[in-house]
Amino acid sequence: MKKNFILCGLTGWCLEIFWTGLHAFLQGETTMIGKTSLLMFPIYGCASVIPIVYQRISRIPTACRGLVYTAGIFFTEFTSGSILKHFHMCPWNYNDAPLQYKGLIRLDYAPLWFITGLLFEKILTKPS
Repeated sequence: MKKNFILCGLTGWCLEIFWTGLHAFLQGETTMIGKTSLLMFPIYGCASVIPIVYQRISRIPTACRGLVYTAGIFFTEFTSGSILKHFHMCPWNYNDAPLQYKGLIRLDYAPLWFITGLLFEKILTKPS
């Protein structure tokens, strides 16, 4: 579990840096600077529970598993964001996004979380 936590934390950081760098490029920033926060490591590390969840839901169709992971990611993002926001430490703010909830989650990110959850499932449950 500790190995998976570190793997998920590092993978999440890398994905976020890629995503924010791509977003910067699409906004016309040719430097394509991607960024993240140290606070995100333990939040991404929470994905290390996916193998435990997968053991319980492995028989349901892939699309349904993706929805379960999406719901779990939204729950984790909202919960951790609420706690961090209480301490004025939340590294993200979606208040200006059209499909946001309390500035903490973006519903238009659901397809991204769906794919990310299934990607983590594939990475974490592959045979050693």
